[in-house]
Amino acid sequence: MGHLEEEILHRTRDLERAVLEEAAQKKADQAPPTCPVCGNKLSRVTQGHERSYQTRFGVVRIRRLRGWCRRCKCWRFPADDLLGLAEAGSCSPGVQEMAALAASKLPVGEASAVIERLTGVKLPRATLDREARRQGRKAEGKRQQMDQQMSQGGGAAQPVPELRLKPAVEPFTLVIELDAWNIRERNEEQWGRTQALRQRGEEPEWWHWVYGGTCFRLSQRVEKSGGRSVILSRGTVMTRGGTDALKQQLWAEAMRQGLAQAQDVLVIADAAVWIWNLVGDRFAGARQRLDPWHALQHLWAVAHALHPEDEAAAAAWIKPLKDKLLESQAAEVIDELDSVIKSLRGSRRETVRAQRNYLENNRERLDYRGAEARGEPLGSGAMESTCKQYQVRFHRSGQFWTTAGDEALMCLETFWRNARWSLLFPHVPADFDPSRN
Repeated sequence: MGHLEEEILHRTRDLERAVLEEAAQKKADQAPPTCPVCGNKLSRVTQGHERSYQTRFGVVRIRRLRGWCRRCKCWRFPADDLLGLAEAGSCSPGVQEMAALAASKLPVGEASAVIERLTGVKLPRATLDREARRQGRKAEGKRQQMDQQMSQGGGAAQPVPELRLKPAVEPFTLVIELDAWNIRERNEEQWGRTQALRQRGEEPEWWHWVYGGTCFRLSQRVEKSGGRSVILSRGTVMTRGGTDALKQQLWAEAMRQGLAQAQDVLVIADAAVWIWNLVGDRFAGARQRLDPWHALQHLWAVAHALHPEDEAAAAAWIKPLKDKLLESQAAEVIDELDSVIKSLRGSRRETVRAQRNYLENNRERLDYRGAEARGEPLGSGAMESTCKQYQVRFHRSGQFWTTAGDEALMCLETFWRNARWSLLFPHVPADFDPSRN
């Protein structure tokens, strides 16, 4: 049957291309001689201006009228706007989508080969790269527009559908998780000069922080039959633009996920200073929780300082303290560390004191027993997992990025994950959600 499928696809491609070309030409002929931007009547109108497009079915050629807009002071092709091709380069909307989706998932060379094999569309690597970048910039512009609307009170249509229903949903807790990861970028000024820089005592700056966050209603977190928790619906942001960019994007996404309607807001993260500064700025009334595994890392630092040569002894020492920590008995854990400090001197004393101070500074974020009783996640595993999933694309061996390039592709990936792909490509069904397929 595979051979039959290949043969049928080959035989029908010319027919499909001809049907598309005829339909597109018919629609182009219906375009009125008016400016699609300002509505002004065009002057100096001429017919028959041909343009070729790469489509799903091959190259099609369309003839359009052209006219001069006195108000905009430029030439206009009304048919291009009518067909959704005004800013399409040489690719149809369907091929634009292919380029954006494939390049956001795969290196460009692989993406080109996969597209050709699955669809028959031949997109040279340079063309695919150029189109993917263009779609990424388009996605960034759309994201900025949506975030600005939300910040100015004009995003009434943006919250997830169930939050727009009347009457409102039952009272809920909104959970927000934050984390960061590193991406390797190519600095043109340092490229090829690694050895020379190191001889001068300078280390090349290849790695830079990417900041992300995710938010979801607690009711969307359910437990499967095997005991594993899954989140049915959530919103994600990811940016190379720094903590200020994350602050703006995460607040807008949290509003879409119900921040304004939430009865309670919970933020879970590690103890990075930038995280709690951001939370204090944009989510000041939220409860805060330190991921328990980060807290336990600090207890392990104490265990290894006390038993540097004996892993079994370190594990035995930490076990009762771990149990107390997860039972929300942070005060007892800190008291125990105070007792240990009194018996130590030198570097070991300073190590234990530093870990003790870490737990003391985060004492109000260590309520794990209460979290379990409320059915809340203990840690920020959902966000940590999301960061790793983004890294699958951006941490491939031998790859370097630029800030503009990685931000554009991350933006495309985020639109896909947030089920907003149709906002970039209107021919996609509005209810398309990749997480449900």
